[in-house]
Amino acid sequence: MKPVPSHSEPTPPPTHVAIIMDGNGRWAKARGLPRTAGHRQGAVAVREAIKSAGELGVSYLTLYGFSLENWKRPAGEIADLMGLLRLYLRQELEELAGRGIKLRFIGDRSRLPDDIVRLMRDAETRTASNAALTLIVAMSYGSRQEITAAARRLAEDVAAGRLALDEITPDRLEDCLETTEVPDPDLIIRTSGEKRISNFLLWQAAYSELVFIDTLWPDFSRADLEGAIREFHRRERRYGATGG
Repeated sequence: MKPVPSHSEPTPPPTHVAIIMDGNGRWAKARGLPRTAGHRQGAVAVREAIKSAGELGVSYLTLYGFSLENWKRPAGEIADLMGLLRLYLRQELEELAGRGIKLRFIGDRSRLPDDIVRLMRDAETRTASNAALTLIVAMSYGSRQEITAAARRLAEDVAAGRLALDEITPDRLEDCLETTEVPDPDLIIRTSGEKRISNFLLWQAAYSELVFIDTLWPDFSRADLEGAIREFHRRERRYGATGG
């Protein structure tokens, strides 16, 4: 069960920042480049975001890397994205581990290539004891599917007699989510000017502050992150306790 937020708790820096990384394709198109070029530049922005989040004192950073809906994209684009993930895990793991970053992946691994699943598992094992920053990467992830799976687990427990029907509570369901033991995001950022959350952390985002910025993901910089955090600081977080 996660701690209940307190209105008296200090907000800066936000404990958990989540980012919907959007705009790789538009970035490439604006430059007359193939979409793959946008994804490759987006990987550079990922590196910068992780570095900046750690330096700014963020404890948890969640990146929406690949959604379940993204499987509908052309096979060539998917293959390139999977190749970038392989490359990233192979080349960046040593540096991430050395900087005390803990890696965690959420999403449906059954649809991912076996070698990538092994790389993900190895990265999680290698960095399990790190504590400087927890980096959560949502791969093949869909929040509705995550909530459905959690509800199914509870239903199975009730059917098996391990759980009474009246014992199903929000906390029980939350404990069945993939983000159990991770604090809900304080701040969710979406790049590229789109103003929706696209099946991302729907349960966890119940009281998150949402910041939408026009910057396309490949151009995302520390200044963009700092600007979003400044906007977060300007918000008064009531958690439904008072009207406005």
